[in-house]
Formats: sequence, C-alpha cells, structure tokens
Amino acid sequence: MPVELVLQNFIDGQFVGTENHIDSYNPSTGEVYAKVPDSGEAEVNAAVHAAKEAFPGWSETPAAERSRIMNRIADLIESHLEEFAQAESRDQGKPVSLARTVDIPRAVYNFRFFATTILHTTDSSTYLDNMQATNYTIRTPLGVAGLISPWNLPLYLLTWKIAPAIACGNTVVCKPSEMTSVTAWMMCRLLNDAGLPQGVVNVVFGYGPKAGEAIVKHPDVPLVSFTGSTLVGQRITEQSAPQCKKLSLELGGKNPCIIFADADMEKCIPTVVRSSFANQGEVCLCSSRIFVQRSVYEQFLQKFVDATRKIQVGNPGDPMTTMGALISKEHLNKVKGYVNLAYEEGATILCGEGKEDLKLSDDLKNGYYMLPTVITDVKDSSRCMQEEIFGPVTCVVPFDTEDEVIIRANNVKYGLSASLWTQDVSRTMRMSRKLEAGTIWTNCWMVRDLNMPFGGMKSSGVGREGLKDSVDFFTEEKTVCIKH
Repeated sequence: MPVELVLQNFIDGQFVGTENHIDSYNPSTGEVYAKVPDSGEAEVNAAVHAAKEAFPGWSETPAAERSRIMNRIADLIESHLEEFAQAESRDQGKPVSLARTVDIPRAVYNFRFFATTILHTTDSSTYLDNMQATNYTIRTPLGVAGLISPWNLPLYLLTWKIAPAIACGNTVVCKPSEMTSVTAWMMCRLLNDAGLPQGVVNVVFGYGPKAGEAIVKHPDVPLVSFTGSTLVGQRITEQSAPQCKKLSLELGGKNPCIIFADADMEKCIPTVVRSSFANQGEVCLCSSRIFVQRSVYEQFLQKFVDATRKIQVGNPGDPMTTMGALISKEHLNKVKGYVNLAYEEGATILCGEGKEDLKLSDDLKNGYYMLPTVITDVKDSSRCMQEEIFGPVTCVVPFDTEDEVIIRANNVKYGLSASLWTQDVSRTMRMSRKLEAGTIWTNCWMVRDLNMPFGGMKSSGVGREGLKDSVDFFTEEKTVCIKH
C-alpha cells in the first residue's frame, strides 16, 4: 500500500524536509501510512536558533496581541476539527468519536484558556514604611522552551505545553512522539495563517534518543516540559542536571480507585469502566488498581464485568466503537504479557484477553487490538499491581477497612491520581490528606478544571501544570525594590 503522507519539520515558519524517515503505522490496520522525519542534532540546532532569534520580538509583543494570535490559532484548528479528529484517530488508534469530542476540542480550549489567562495576571507588591521602600514582583519569559509530548493524547497534550509557553512570551522547540506526529504537522500548516511570527513555534519530529535528547542537552534551551514514561523522565533529569535546567515532568501512574460500600453503584460502574478503559487504557490517569470494600465486592465485580463485556472493540471510524486499537504491535505484546504473567501467578481472568474471542473484519486483522481485561485474585506485590501497564487491563481486589486500603493504595512508586467512591464527606477529607496522589477525584473521574494544579508525587513527576502553575513554570519571577 503506498505511503499517503510524508511529513516535514517546521522550522522558522517553513517546512523543511529530511533525508531519513521513520515509518508511521495506522494502529487499526497495522499498515504504514506516513513517513516521519528522523531528525537529529542538526535539525534541533536549526530549530533552537530560529526560536532564539524570534524570542526578543515575541517576548516584547503585547499580551493582547499574543492573545489575539492564539485565539486565531484556536479558531483555525476548530474550523478543521473533523479533519483533525480523523487524523488523530488514524494516527493513534483511538475512536474517532473520542478524538472528535475530547482530544481536538481540548486542544482548541488549551489555546483559548491561556490566551485569556495572560490578560488577567497580577503581580504582588509590598511597602516598607520604615525603610521608605516599595517591593514588587514581575514575571518575564525565559527564552526557548523544549517541549516533548507523548503518543497517547497527541495534540491534546502538545498544545497543553505550547499554549502557556508562548502565551508567556517564550518561543518553543517541540518534539511530538514519532508514533503520532500527524496532527502536530497539521497544526503547523495553520500557524502562519494565524499570524504567528516565524520562529515562535518550531516542531522537530524524530526519536527521543536523537531529537529529544538534542533538545534536552542544548545549552540555549533553559527549560524543558516533558510528558511520558518515568524511565525517560529520569533520563531527562540526569541529562539536564549539569545545566541546572528548569523541569516540568508529568510521568507515569498506577492509580487506585477505591470503592466503599456506600458508593452509588449506578453512577460508579459506568464511570469506573470508563476510567479503566478509556482511550484503550492508554491514559496515565486510568484506574488500573480497583479496591472494593468486601461487603459489596461480589456485587461490584459482577456488574463491572458485565459492563466491560459490552465495550465495542473494533474499527475506530465506526460510531458504535468505544475502544480502538493500541498504539503499536510492540506495545500490544507488552500489555498482553502482563495478562500472561497474571495467569502464571495464579490470578483469575474474568473477561477479555484469553477468555473471549475478538471478532474483527478482514481489513482489521493486522491491527493492534485486544479486549478489555479484568483480573482478580492478584497479590498487591504482583507486577500487575505495581507497574504501569498502560493498556486495557485492570485489577480488582477486596479490602476491609479505610486504614488498610490507604496503606495498600500508597504501596506503589507512583502518585499521580486516585479515585474515591463514597457518600461520606468526612471520609473523603480524611483520605485526601493521606493518599499519595496529586489529584483525587471523588464520585467522578477526569473532571478537570484547568485553573487547578495538575501533576504527580513520587515517581509520577516533578512540578504542576495549570493556570498559575504553568505561568509560574514558563516565567521567571523577579523582585524589584525601589527606595524612595
């Protein structure tokens, strides 16, 4: 089958080709459909140079003008929403319906949110009457920001970094995942039409160890924002340490969902199914450890498994599909490997992989699909309960007391998010203080207010993202003292 797309880097407002390319696969069919630039140090150097040259002019552009341009970018993406949704689905494997209702609208909103934010920021000041001195703070952009985004929510998370960075007056060099580069390339085609000055946003495609590391190590990139695996986050920390770079790292998760006997099961069941298997389970916030109070354990388990079996796995373009294909053959095998491990350890597979046959049409036979899988009778020490699987697999285990489940929920190296299901507000307040997680949802999941800080504890990351936190990260705060 002929390759349909050959992408190019976007440097200094121009598309620039490369000699070597990376095959990009359509996860739903397993076929190569695009070629992505295999960039390295030379391409990154050119992008950083362009960003550095553009920085003085962009940083001095009035906030109102930066806001206008960002809103124009949002308008242009929104006007092509269906094209972006189709492309995101084809590139990543997720249902088109999910890309259409979540990924692309959120990318649009990211630009609008920070375009508004910069019009309403305030600084602090103090007056020392005994010294006759006034102190006040100002925030200034840092320069060229290195932005590295993952493959699971490609445009959603890339724009979550670009928007606050350029809103604050920085210029950027971005590296999307080499497996999901198409929508970033499509966005670049709109930037000049939006009136964005050349060099403000530069996008270099390629592998992490080549293009990504070149960004992280570059002496003219003083800050790096990364979303991805904990292992890569650790490597970025090591590489950037000699230059004391500013880092924002949103890393992996092994998120507990804790269901008490007083939970509203009619609301709980469908939400926990979604929190376990949304986007094929390829979300760092997915519920991969479900703790259920013993008195309602069997009741929950039956209803949860019944609801999981109703998930429609198949063609991402089919409106009835609720779960598409995983990102790659290698990742599919990795996820299935955890299910095999559970079998070997004596756990029980209630539904999904190895229990039911996955029926696919002939054109999807080579795609990277698997059924949503529920595992029980698994020990807390199992790798299935300790390691981030990042796929449609979740473990369900019983617990007895509040104190017990807090200890068990915290017994992993991660601390990104947690979910509680209870009608007891006092319990929620107690547990929220004791759970080691950056975000704790109660009787809901993935309800996000972008004004609030988002990030993880322990091996789930460093720093926070959100209105104030993103502005803090992408600026340097200075104190000015005037004696008068």
